[in-house]
Amino acid sequence: MTQVGDAFVLKGGRVVDPRAGRDGHFDIRIENGRVSAIGKDLPLDGARVVEVPAGFVITPGLIDMHVHLREPGQEHKETIATGTWSAVVGGFTGVACMPNTEPVNDSASVTQFIMKRASEAGFARVYPIGAVSIGSMGDQMTEMGDLRGAGCVAFTDDGKPVATALLMRRALEYAGMFDVPIIEHCEDPSLKGAGVAHEGAVASMLGLQGIPGVAESIMAERDISLAELTGGRIHIAHMSARQTLRAVRDGKSRGVQVTCEVAPHHFTLNDEALRDGAGYNTNLKMNPPLREEADRLAMVEGFRDGSIDVISTDHAPHHADEKALEFDRAPFGIVGLETCVPLCLDRLVHAGVISLSRFVELLSASPAALLRIPGGTLTVGEPADITVLAPDAPVTIQASALVSKSKNSPFDGWQLRGATAATIVGGRVLYTNPAVSGADRFAGPAKS
Repeated sequence: MTQVGDAFVLKGGRVVDPRAGRDGHFDIRIENGRVSAIGKDLPLDGARVVEVPAGFVITPGLIDMHVHLREPGQEHKETIATGTWSAVVGGFTGVACMPNTEPVNDSASVTQFIMKRASEAGFARVYPIGAVSIGSMGDQMTEMGDLRGAGCVAFTDDGKPVATALLMRRALEYAGMFDVPIIEHCEDPSLKGAGVAHEGAVASMLGLQGIPGVAESIMAERDISLAELTGGRIHIAHMSARQTLRAVRDGKSRGVQVTCEVAPHHFTLNDEALRDGAGYNTNLKMNPPLREEADRLAMVEGFRDGSIDVISTDHAPHHADEKALEFDRAPFGIVGLETCVPLCLDRLVHAGVISLSRFVELLSASPAALLRIPGGTLTVGEPADITVLAPDAPVTIQASALVSKSKNSPFDGWQLRGATAATIVGGRVLYTNPAVSGADRFAGPAKS
């Protein structure tokens, strides 16, 4: 592992940094954990030189703004250490973690615990997200000022929606004082009911209770209207339904401060996957559920036309015994930190849906800007958080080989094109991918 004090130069790699207006071959010098220079043919001055292999791409560190690290209280699924190592292996230098832990992150003491554990682990940076309501029960609003002061970068009751319109209004007003967003799990509980899959032909055929797309969009429309009323910032989490995308577009057209994210499973899979193979695969059970093909195509179009702001994984680890239950009883959610980059490169970049620059916006620049956190661009004097991509490297996803404590992925066996080659956090080369030819150069000892 490269240490913080080591000086080295990433030489001649293609740097894609849309916020800085860079897309070309540059050198990047890193000293004392920070970017000290970016330019052509930088002087080496005795620094270690990493000749970036042809075809590799250097980007600002990727940031996942929707991750469940499970600690405190659910360490059998994931810990802050295992989750942030999974992030690093996946190419993420920072993650924002959801508050639905045990206890819920609804007080400064829980936030401080999370940040202490993250510091002890020393892998990806962790940005806690606090609960909107105490215990995420939808009754009394949390002390947002205390949570913000302890390090929370946003607020949500993720796992469930903010319970009432009045509570959402107050939350938007209060969060606006700190210029942080409310992140909403959009779901009308009365329409969701006991649903476990998308309401449609596939759920009917399998005898599963359905969740219609409007269960998501109705709540999104409520919250967008309240953001318009209050001037607050609303971020729609894990969007899946075409009706929700329509509501987001409409809100943006009216000048509402609304943004949205989509997870890789919602633009790569549809509900037809539920009846493939043996059927009732609980690794295909997530909330919101896999929608019909029209919804998946709508998400793809949202990337193409710029309506979608962020890609995030909704990394939701569960123990194998929990996922081994009947489909109705198994928990919602899948892991995603280690599969996100190849899925996005293969299904979006190589498919011609988005450019590499747009990929960096969705996975780095936009999350950093929305959460008002460092990163999202490579700036002299700032921490050297860098992701190195091998866009053409072949990848076969093996769920059993994931470093996350849980292996609940629906992508086991998928063959894709595009990989993380190396991950650098604060000037430390934490990870080089042994499956990518040339990645080992980033950890090598060569000097100029």
